[in-house]
Amino acid sequence: MNYYPVYLNLSGKRAVVAGGGPVAERKVLSLIAAGASVTVISPALTKGLREMKSKGSITHRGRAYRKGDVRGAFLVIAATDSEETNRLIASEASGLVNVVDVPKLCNFIAPSVVRRGSFVIAVSTSGVSPALSKSIRKELQSLYGNDIARYLEFTKKIRAKAMKMIGDQRKREAFLKVLGSPKVLTALREEGLSEVRDAVTRQLARIIQKETGRK
Repeated sequence: MNYYPVYLNLSGKRAVVAGGGPVAERKVLSLIAAGASVTVISPALTKGLREMKSKGSITHRGRAYRKGDVRGAFLVIAATDSEETNRLIASEASGLVNVVDVPKLCNFIAPSVVRRGSFVIAVSTSGVSPALSKSIRKELQSLYGNDIARYLEFTKKIRAKAMKMIGDQRKREAFLKVLGSPKVLTALREEGLSEVRDAVTRQLARIIQKETGRK
């Protein structure tokens, strides 16, 4: 099956996770990080999920799944140890539903994710080999460290300054392209964030100075 890759805005959206084991915990962590309002349905919870409950990060229904529990949910994840229950959940979900390790019951699958602040890479083998997705994710994690997240924070600020201070559209677009160029990625790895940040800042200052000098 060919899947359509997409990034979802889950902020404030209701998500239901059926199951309280380690897999459910990982799914819940990802949903919370995306801003979803998460309800977990399970008689028992992992230590991590219990901590989330005590902090008020999740709503917990301490029982087995009941018919109708996913009504109105934007996103549903079935991670119970009962195939019958997982099938029932999949049949009842009216929105997005993922049954862990059973692609045929899903209308979406969750990729392996590399997250560095605003920088996110999703890796998928369309369900053929989750293990390979995980291996590629680990390789990418070693390739892109926290510097990429800090560079994006810097880029957001200097991009706003460039939009305001560079009047010439052609020069402004050329500068913005530099911010995301392969040369910058190479420099981040070889020279470090500080050097790249200083070089970009100097380049913007020169452009602004030339424009100001002509006025």
